[in-house]
Amino acid sequence: MRIRPVGAHALLLDCAAPHDGGAALVEAWRAELWRRREQGELIATEIVPAASTVLLDGVPDPAATADLLSRWAGTLPASPNDGAASRMSGDDLSEGAGVVVPVQFDGPDLPVVAEHWGTDVPTVLHRLTGTPFRVAFCGFAPGFPYLTGLPAELALPRLATPRPRVPAGSVALAGPYAGIYPGASPGGWLLVGRTDLVLFDVHAEPPALLGPGTPVRLAAA
Repeated sequence: MRIRPVGAHALLLDCAAPHDGGAALVEAWRAELWRRREQGELIATEIVPAASTVLLDGVPDPAATADLLSRWAGTLPASPNDGAASRMSGDDLSEGAGVVVPVQFDGPDLPVVAEHWGTDVPTVLHRLTGTPFRVAFCGFAPGFPYLTGLPAELALPRLATPRPRVPAGSVALAGPYAGIYPGASPGGWLLVGRTDLVLFDVHAEPPALLGPGTPVRLAAA
């Protein structure tokens, strides 16, 4: 992990590439930094995880904070606690520890996913509903969650030509991630289903339903 200055009051934690374990390290850092900020040990206005980095913005003394981060690296947990995700009940849409997303699994790309995974569509659905996901980061569009949890060997290619319009609520797969489109937009991910949950609402607090670190389970509607 490398710590890089970004402008006058920000730091970038550069973790390993996602396929080298960077995703787990990013989540461990995100959870640790949020915890230390809540306890008053860290001052930062924004802590923003991405695929292989964590950005700290609004840091009053970047040099001193970088020294703190270097010391905390030695005590960083190896991986986030996923116990809350595995304990989520399918009877509730939302709980204190996570969110259950009801999905109508009727996506046009389900046969394509099954072919890539060397299995059939029912097994794809069983795997998706049996996987405890976690929001690694948000990007692409406001409230679009990148969900980790699938084994690396199940990574999928994007479409060669993106669709000009993917409906809001579409549940999709690409690379090592699952994702949910918060609004209608172009997109090249493989569509496996759809949900009626509202993922992004500018009038809500927070606006994004599925923020970084949130445990998520997909449930057949």
